[in-house]
Amino acid sequence: MGSELKRKQKTKINNKPVQLNPNWSLLQQKLKSDSHGNTRKSFSNGNPDNPSSILGKRKDRPDSEVEVPKIDPLTPVNDDSSLTDEVAMDCEMVGVSQGTKSALGRVTLINKWGNVLYDEFVRPVERVVDFRTHISGIRPRDLRKAKDFRVAQTKVAELIKGKILVGHALHNDLKALLLTHPKKDIRDTAEYQPFLKGKTRKSLKHLAAEFLGADIQNGEHCPIDDARAAMMLYQKNRREWEKNVKDQTRMWLKQKKRKPKKKAKEGNTSTDQNPIV
Repeated sequence: MGSELKRKQKTKINNKPVQLNPNWSLLQQKLKSDSHGNTRKSFSNGNPDNPSSILGKRKDRPDSEVEVPKIDPLTPVNDDSSLTDEVAMDCEMVGVSQGTKSALGRVTLINKWGNVLYDEFVRPVERVVDFRTHISGIRPRDLRKAKDFRVAQTKVAELIKGKILVGHALHNDLKALLLTHPKKDIRDTAEYQPFLKGKTRKSLKHLAAEFLGADIQNGEHCPIDDARAAMMLYQKNRREWEKNVKDQTRMWLKQKKRKPKKKAKEGNTSTDQNPIV
């Protein structure tokens, strides 16, 4: 009997609610109040009128943090690929003979909008010994199915005939193509007086960076970008450039008219001296 009484007393004691330490009860109350407060804050954050919302923080970001994509100044403004009165040309060369002689490896023509009219790899007549890939960007595989030189030459001649031809150091490109072009129709950015530094010619890379804010010719050259840079340099200075050309042409015509007069005078004096029979 005594042992049963003890068991009943133990079960009664165990059924009594356990009293927590006052410190723990205070901590539980605080945690509950914080959880309710956080839910309220999360709902208030969704309110657009609340200045402390996430959206508000995004709006308040300074402009310096917003990444603006860089626009390439050489990108054409439209997709018009028609033949225009102004055409820009650029060529890439490869080495033939002993490697020191240059031959045409690629030729590119664009219109005044910067859209490509003609862009072809060209197989030189002579065997290529130096592809000059680090500059030309031309590799052996590019010339396996390249255009025959005569085919490319004929096509280029057709496209530039009667057009204003724009480029940089165009005498090199025309020499490689074995073509000529009227001097009055050539607009060479390497020869334009305002682009010269004294009597020194500036590179196309330098001119593009200085006047266009364009970064070209980093490693392998792209003839499309080079032709676009030359065309844009011309278009930006077109009015003054054409005025310059007209003034030079006018002076040349005046000088040309003066020379025949001198010859005519010399002819008249010689006839006067001859006796009349």
